[in-house]
Amino acid sequence: MAPEVFVDIFRQALWTVLLLVCAVVVPGLLVGLVVSVFQAATSINEQTLSFLPRLIATLLALIYGAHWGFGRLMEFFTNMMLQVPQVIG
Repeated sequence: MAPEVFVDIFRQALWTVLLLVCAVVVPGLLVGLVVSVFQAATSINEQTLSFLPRLIATLLALIYGAHWGFGRLMEFFTNMMLQVPQVIG
């Protein structure tokens, strides 16, 4: 059991988490930026105007990206199960 194996597993886990989180968070951030610029330009300070579009963008990202995300997660899990003999032996 070399330390490089564990470092590689940890790197793969962090990369998978980063991809899955960014796929959900980035659309909400972009919509929030556009809404904030709109609010600053029009001096509208309505809280629901900034919250609702971000919520909708995040939900749409989850709906359209769920298949891809679950595929990446299953691929990661399969790779981890294939590496069990390497880690144990």
